[in-house]
Amino acid sequence: MKVLVAGSRGQLARALVEVEIEADLRAFGRPKLDLETKTGSEWIEAFAPDVIINAAAYTAVDMAEKDEARAFAVNRDGAAWLAGIAAAHGVPFVHVSTDYVFDGAKSSAYVEDDATRPLGVYGRSKLEGEQAVLQVCPKAIVCRTAWVYSAYGNNFVKTMLRLARERDELRVVDDQIGNPTSAHDIATALLAMARTMHLGAAPNSCGIFHLAAQGDLTWCGFAREIMRLANSVGHRAVPVMPIVTAEYPTPAKRPANSRLNCRKLQAEFGFVLPHWQASLPVVVSRLVTEANSRRTEADK
Repeated sequence: MKVLVAGSRGQLARALVEVEIEADLRAFGRPKLDLETKTGSEWIEAFAPDVIINAAAYTAVDMAEKDEARAFAVNRDGAAWLAGIAAAHGVPFVHVSTDYVFDGAKSSAYVEDDATRPLGVYGRSKLEGEQAVLQVCPKAIVCRTAWVYSAYGNNFVKTMLRLARERDELRVVDDQIGNPTSAHDIATALLAMARTMHLGAAPNSCGIFHLAAQGDLTWCGFAREIMRLANSVGHRAVPVMPIVTAEYPTPAKRPANSRLNCRKLQAEFGFVLPHWQASLPVVVSRLVTEANSRRTEADK
């Protein structure tokens, strides 16, 4: 199976490259493949993929409030352009979306059919991206995920470990709840879905699916667990103090509830992602080990 991944530097694209060891997988990012400018179709044609996974996105949530045109160019128009290429060649298309399509007002976990109501530009651009993808490629799969972290790029886990080295305590919001999800687990699931689609084993499985880790907690609870795990592997850990969202204002409003119900994924594809408690220690340990190695090399 030949898999083309749109994006090469983001958390998910890098996880896909690391996880896939069986298929011929190529990750194309800017400038070779650029969703914003809709350039790079010749690379897709040359590779002739069996499956296309769109892991490229404009993800700067706060910056999007002032950069609306670019957010929509990538997350809606670029995604639709890529989905159109997949449709034209008759290959499966997997598109990654976000919990930010919801407003967070629901008291329980969101299911795929719940009403969407994005709170900001980023969420709106991703929602319209979902709609555009499914319009041009009706047999596409759209996977909404949430609170992604990994050993790569910028994410909450890396930020907490960095701040623990710089500060004596951390202040983290305790009134937003969600499913912390490892990019490596997402990548494994996406590739399994892609393989199923390629083999034609689930010909009627298309549309929107929720793809997030089992278990949920607040950002504050997540930070405290990161500190506990960091301490267990020799990294500096500091106390984490709970605050409310109003004490940490941001340009873009975040959903208070980002929990995603993933039962549809299990019913259609027969698998569930691991619990966040199983995946987080792996990433924390890796980040601390890599940081220690860099410091050792720098001291030589």
